Amino acid sequence: MHAGIGDREHDLTNDVDVVGQRIRSFREEQGLSLRKLATGSGLTVGFLSQVERGLSSIALSSLRSVAAALGHPMADFFVQPSSTVAEPEGVVFTLNRAAEHVERVVSGGRHYEMLSARVPGLVLEPMLVYIEPGGEKEESSHHAGEEFAYVIQGELTYEVAGVTHRLGVGDSLHLRSNTPHSLHNDTDELTIVVSVVTPRLF
Repeated sequence: MHAGIGDREHDLTNDVDVVGQRIRSFREEQGLSLRKLATGSGLTVGFLSQVERGLSSIALSSLRSVAAALGHPMADFFVQPSSTVAEPEGVVFTLNRAAEHVERVVSGGRHYEMLSARVPGLVLEPMLVYIEPGGEKEESSHHAGEEFAYVIQGELTYEVAGVTHRLGVGDSLHLRSNTPHSLHNDTDELTIVVSVVTPRLF
């Protein structure tokens, strides 16, 4: 773990069964077949079936695609959804000091360190992503918005529209997220990435 004392951390890997059950529940509420959800999310029927049965975990990027296809916010799929923030008045901004506690979310071999508080009116999701070594390649996904990644430690493999790109320290990548994409760390060292995405993941 990369969390410090007092940091708030939520481990999504403990929620595999719950996430799968909620995907199935929301899907059935809308009368959607697995095939229709697969088409809407850009994932395969087989993979979604495994997730719904708690046999496979789902990456946050893939869950975001499922959430968009089902018309639900990401928080609806979590055991402990993020608390809401009151609508601000006047100037909308957020300031995070280095000494302040940060929120961290864990999903499989990835640790997401939030660099901005949840404030209505701000659409960017800036974060540090710690990607553990030896990670398996996730299924490609696509969704609305944009993604930006800047590698500050290690190496990262990013697949965009079926083309593989290897990024090292100082390399960056920016894409519209409606293009099928995936990323993973297939090295034996930790990779750290500055990531900015829209819409917000959490």
